[in-house]
Amino acid sequence: MLKKDNIRSKRRSALNAGSTGNSRANMEVTRVLEQLDGEQEKLVLHVEGHDISFSNLNKVFWPATEKYPAITKRNYVQYLAQVSPYALPHLHDRPITLLRFPNGIAGTRFYQKHWEHKLPEYVETVDLFGQDANKDQEYMVCNNLATLLWLAQLADLELHTWHSRITPDRTAETQSTLFTGSAANLKSSILNYPDFLCFDLDPYIYSGKEKSGDEPELNQKAFKETCRVAKLIKEILDSIGAKAYIKTTGKTGLHLYVPIVRNLQFEEVRDFAEALGRLILKEHPTLVTLEWSIAKRTNKIFVDVNMNVRGKTLATIYSPRVAPQAPISIPLGWNELDNVYPTDFVMHTVQDRLEKTGDLWSDILSYPTDLTPFQQQAAQSSGKKRRR
Repeated sequence: MLKKDNIRSKRRSALNAGSTGNSRANMEVTRVLEQLDGEQEKLVLHVEGHDISFSNLNKVFWPATEKYPAITKRNYVQYLAQVSPYALPHLHDRPITLLRFPNGIAGTRFYQKHWEHKLPEYVETVDLFGQDANKDQEYMVCNNLATLLWLAQLADLELHTWHSRITPDRTAETQSTLFTGSAANLKSSILNYPDFLCFDLDPYIYSGKEKSGDEPELNQKAFKETCRVAKLIKEILDSIGAKAYIKTTGKTGLHLYVPIVRNLQFEEVRDFAEALGRLILKEHPTLVTLEWSIAKRTNKIFVDVNMNVRGKTLATIYSPRVAPQAPISIPLGWNELDNVYPTDFVMHTVQDRLEKTGDLWSDILSYPTDLTPFQQQAAQSSGKKRRR
């Protein structure tokens, strides 16, 4: 488990979590950590004026590895509390999808978008039209510390959010907030105007140790080439004045996010991402691929643009991943790419990093790029005809 002395040493840092949280919120984190300082299996945690019942706090979620001790539910709650001043701003007002592992990462998993029972009063929700169900459905959002910790009780071991928010901002003040009633209403609403253009860079360069049919495992060569592709994409984005942010996926690859003005719908953003991907493909055909066929991706970096779709989710920053050692999806500085490796960032080490760097994505919504002037140019450069 996470060492008690390490947990105690973080209480003071919780009071100084930087620009991402006010002192009142940080005091709440400290109170949560004090309540969790014990070995009891059950606990009613008092958080932001609410009571949250926890059970099986000593259940192992991530087994011990050669390098790190096991991580229990208690440790996971402690981690979420510690990173909450940094993580909550990135979760705010975004519908979430749960990825639950009631018996830890080696057990059965299931996705969950809707809660069929009575929700705690602190969990905020939004109703929106579900196209598969052909009716309005209730989605959860994680807007406060109490909800974030409740997700740990549910064994939601990864935090997945939409790329759009339920609230307008200065770049989209007039967009509709009517999400219910029909697919047309949802499509014309602010939820169909994303905050980001995303690239999921997934290496298909094998270590040679994988079993037949396995996905590529993390290896130095693959990650180095993934970083190379990220830099190539950044060069194009730099040329149009678009600010790009990078993070580890927590597994083998990288996620690249570009904050954008919310004047394009998901379909248009996906087309733009594909056009940029095809431009890279045209210049580096032996390095990258956009192929859906896994067999055709071998020895290349798959530039996945298909996360630019309404309702698709990626693990948010500071989310753990369901893999040995509890790796974390962590923001990086572009100047770090040549000197870091995904295994540097696990649940046992992230708090120390945050104390040194703060949240490298704290300003991500402050620098949106208007992509509309570049749509035609991107389509022409890639050889892909722009949709009308």
